[in-house]
This record gives sequence, structure tokens and C-alpha cells, in this order.
Amino acid sequence: MGTLTTDRGRDENRDRSWVPVPPLVIQETRTMISLLQKKKSSLVFQLSKAKLPSFLAAAHKSSTPSPLASEIDTITRIINDHPFPDEPLEPTLLRHIPPVSLSPPFVESVLGRLFASHSNGLKALVFFNYSIHHSQLAPTVDAFEKTLHILTRMRYFDKAWELMIDMKRSHPSLLTLKSMSIMLAKIAKFQSYEDTLEAFKRMETEVFAGRDFGTDEFNVLLRAFCSEREMKEARSVFQKMHSRFPTNTKTMNILLLGFKESGDVTAMELFYHEMVRRGFKPNGMTYNIRIDAYCKKGCLGDGLRLLEEMERVHCLPTLETITTLIHGAGVARNIPKARQLFDEIPKRNLQHDAGAYNAMISSLIRSRDINSAVELLDEMERKQIEYDGVTYHTMFLGMMKLSGIEGVCELYNKMTERNFVPKTRTVVMLMKFFCENQHLHLGLNLWDYLVQRGHCPHSHALDLLVTGLCSRRRFQEAYRCCIQILERGRNMSETVYHMMQRNLRQYDEMDKLIELERMISKLQSILPQSAKKETY
Repeated sequence: MGTLTTDRGRDENRDRSWVPVPPLVIQETRTMISLLQKKKSSLVFQLSKAKLPSFLAAAHKSSTPSPLASEIDTITRIINDHPFPDEPLEPTLLRHIPPVSLSPPFVESVLGRLFASHSNGLKALVFFNYSIHHSQLAPTVDAFEKTLHILTRMRYFDKAWELMIDMKRSHPSLLTLKSMSIMLAKIAKFQSYEDTLEAFKRMETEVFAGRDFGTDEFNVLLRAFCSEREMKEARSVFQKMHSRFPTNTKTMNILLLGFKESGDVTAMELFYHEMVRRGFKPNGMTYNIRIDAYCKKGCLGDGLRLLEEMERVHCLPTLETITTLIHGAGVARNIPKARQLFDEIPKRNLQHDAGAYNAMISSLIRSRDINSAVELLDEMERKQIEYDGVTYHTMFLGMMKLSGIEGVCELYNKMTERNFVPKTRTVVMLMKFFCENQHLHLGLNLWDYLVQRGHCPHSHALDLLVTGLCSRRRFQEAYRCCIQILERGRNMSETVYHMMQRNLRQYDEMDKLIELERMISKLQSILPQSAKKETY
């Protein structure tokens, strides 16, 4: 792969006044962690004597990134850091990405990172188009679907339709049921019932013209409504269109899943009996959906009854089935049953995975048994089962409840040493914990860690951090974070804008307010109308 360079021109010089992490913040963080490690009276110190060292030592192991991973990190950071929409992105891509570098794995990985880092959808689209125009290799289905997902998540529906039409002309093989599902799901989420039906019609007559729409396409439409828990609309669509599209067990499971996600167990069971009366035979997915519904309500006995029924009718439980029941046992505070189900996994010719461990860890934390949860983390390490986002989220939640800031700092420090970037919900949870407990330096540390890793932190995290900073009159740092969000092509909430406006005026920082308003106005000009309603 070609050498990737780093742009050290005008952008770096312009940001030099506020981008670097202040040395005081770094020193505060190091000092705090050092002090916390010396607090012998804390619960986490007791744990460290018995259980924690092996986990933290394992967490300290940081594998050296491969050259490809390093280049993916670099390009993702360049794209996210590029001032947008002040300057076009394509010239920057031309400077940093030789055409020979545009292999399918590279393109897919960069788009995956852009999706995970909440990049602006137009930036992802520019990169995808660049990869098409400057590579001799055809784009992959995965790259196209990721680009479509990023666009629709930011409600760039016009651009998403244009992309689908373009692919129909140039690469029709990229148009799949999944791409249809991505589009319809986001339209169902952000637009009206009528808009979703109209989009389905447009898919049939324009995007997938010449393809006979049948049960699979109908299932995609139903899933769009069910995934948003819009069961009234889903039922309406089913009643209007099932005579045109033959239904199958998958159709019924989609509707059953919708009732389950809506939290109405009674409605789910009524529909289940309706589908049986219609002659549909329940399969493993049917049982898993019903078991999950009961487990989330704390009705472990009903879930176990369904497990016995599965075995009686020779419908073998899957790892997902057992994992769901372990989680359900935790909700019911029945740790012996959770442990029994967990230990029985190998006896069922199944193998433990991160999901099964996460369910057991969650059950232990619900019962306030942090020691046993840490033991399972050690066991995962021994079995070379990597911690995922759920593992970290579950453990952070447990540490917050059971060992406070000390345990959270220990785990946070080791997570960042492993260069692991948590999911949005974990970032928001950590930011809220840091800011509400007067540890703003840790909130800033988390923010800078994400930005330096090429991520664009979610607006909820910005809301929490700016509110905390402004309450302590740390307006310069709050301003820096706002600028970083805007430069990456993401908007701030109206609440944060008015907070910054009020404080910058009060302290006669009119030049900063003018720059903030200029960037907001510029960004507003390219945001879709539907997205402007929720952000300033």
C-alpha cells in the first residue's frame, strides 16, 4: 500500500491555539489516577489485592496495529478533521490516498470507521465516490451499504436516493434487500407512514425496476415499521398488502418481534396464537423472540417453560437462546440458575462467546457481585475471547454502582491503553458520570481521546461536557469542543448554542461568537431540512 502522509499545513496552524490537550488537564488526570490507585480503603483496592490485577494486566496488553490498520486510522482522522464544508474534501483525498491504495478491504474499513465515529454523511459519500472514480476495482456491496447507512442516519435522503439510482445505472449488483432495508428503516423512523409506503413504491418502480417484488421485499417493508415499534402501522400494511404478497414464517416472526420490542407481551402472545391458527409452524427464531420477551419482564419461569417446549418438539436451542435465558435469570436475580445455564453451554455442544459472558457478567452485577464479574473477565482473557463494547459498558455500569470513581478510573485507564473506542451509549454514560461527579478533567480527557482517535463525539456527549464546563466558567475549553464538532460537519444542539452565546457575550468574547455563528450558518446550508429541527 502506498505511503500515507499527514497534512501539516494551514489547518494545523489554525487549530494550534485550542486543539492540543492542556498540560494541566493531562497532569490532573495522571495525578488523580495515581491517587486513586493509592486509596487502600476503597473497594477497588480490596479487589485489586484479590481479583483485579490479572484483568488489568491483560487489559494493558496492547497489540501493535498492522500497517493497514494504522493507515485506516490516519485516513479516518484526516477525513473527520477536514474543515467542512468550508473546503472541498476530494483534493485532500487526492493528496493522501494513492489510487493503488483503494483496495476493497481498505475502503470498507474506512467507511466502517466513519460510520462508527458519527462522521458527516456527505464526507462518507465523497470518499465512496472517490474510491469508485480512482480505483480499477468495482465497489463492494459492503462499502455501498455502509455509505447508504451513514447518509440515511443523518437524513440525507435526497443524496441516498441519488446514490441508489447511480448504482442502478453503474453497478446494479450492489442493490440488495439489505440496502432496501437500510433506506426504508430510516424513512420509517424519521418520516411519515405515507412517506414510507411511497418509498417502497419508488423502490419497486424506479430503483429495482424490472424485479418482481414478492415476499422478501414485503418482509423488508414490515421490518421497517416493526423495528420502530410502529405496530399499528405494521398491522395496517399487513392487512392491506398480504393478499398481494404471500406470507411465510419469516413474515410472522418479523411481526412477532415487533410486538415483543413494543413491550406488550400480551399482544405478542395473541399474535403468536393467531399465526399458529393460520397454519404457521414456530421455529427457533419464534421461540427465541418469545423467550426474550418474558425474560425482559422478569418472567424467567415462562422462559424456561418455552425452553422445555423447544426441546420437546426437537427444536434445538441455540447459543442465543441460552444467552437470553442467562440474562433473564439475572433480571430475576436468580444467580444459581444463571450460572447453571452458563455452565451447561458446552454440554449442549455450544461454545461460550462474548455475548454469553456479557450476559453472565450482567447477571452478577445486578446481584452486586463485582468479584465474580471480574473473575469472568479473567476467564475471557484466558480463553482469548475479546472484550467488546457490551463488556466494557456492563463493567463500567457495575463499577459506577459498586466502586465509584476509583473503579471507573481503573477500567477507563486500561481501556484507553488498549486503544479501544467504546460505543456511543458508553461514551455518553461515562461523560455524564464524569461531569455530574465534578471530574471535568476526565470528561475532557475522554473527549480528546475520541477526537485524537478520529471520532466525532455524539452531540449528547457535547451537551453534557459543555454544560459542565460552562457551570465552572471554563468557556475556552467549551468553545474548543464546539468548534471541533462543527468542523467535523456535525451540528450542536440549540441548548448548547444558546449556552455558548450567553456566556461569550457576558465575557465579551464576541470574536469567538461571530466565528461560531459563521460556522453554524455554513453548516446549516448543507444540512437536510428534517435534521435542522433538532439542532441549531
